[in-house]
Amino acid sequence: MNRPAIRAAGLAKAYSRDGSSTTRALRGVDFSVAPGELCAVVGPSGAGKTTLLYLLGGLARPTQGEVWVGDQPLFRLDDASLSRLRNRHLGFVFQYHHLLPEFGAADNVALPLRIAGVPAGEARRRARALLESMGLGKRLGHRPGELSGGEQQRAAVARALVGDPAVVLADEPTGNLDKANSEAVFGLLRQAAREGGRAVVLVTHNADLAARADRLVRMEDGAIVP
Repeated sequence: MNRPAIRAAGLAKAYSRDGSSTTRALRGVDFSVAPGELCAVVGPSGAGKTTLLYLLGGLARPTQGEVWVGDQPLFRLDDASLSRLRNRHLGFVFQYHHLLPEFGAADNVALPLRIAGVPAGEARRRARALLESMGLGKRLGHRPGELSGGEQQRAAVARALVGDPAVVLADEPTGNLDKANSEAVFGLLRQAAREGGRAVVLVTHNADLAARADRLVRMEDGAIVP
């Protein structure tokens, strides 16, 4: 069996409210995804799916537990090192594309490479090539407001993939899309796993897409259930 690309052990997250009550969003979760595997995480609203994804991505720190990306323990890193790891090894796709409105599609996709220190010309070349492979070759200079919802989300997937991350974390990436565009985005994520060898974690309420993942994980009340 492949060594996990990402794994969590004993992951817990609690939030205090008004200093008197505590909400446990995650309760001692053990979780791993192998390279080349597309894992769908499902469950009712409030089950802890997004909390799990944010902890896996180092976007929040757990109350207890640890996450490893490869052999790197996320929460033993200082903030600067954690930011570098996210930039180089993790790709993120959210329900809302979060593209920068003042930039065209190619510049949005190139942004993670520029942050990583890739020269502007090379970053833009790689961004253009990836967008062209996704059918957006004629939309490279279009700003997000000039793209359809499906095009915006394909550009967001391209931005997540352009740095060749080991892990892609996708939080309801088809939540605002119609069936055709949902299929297109799911196809890109499945290709990223099967052909790109990436570990993909997909949080979704779309039962049809979840059923076609390599593995299905169900969550309830902050825990993984059978």
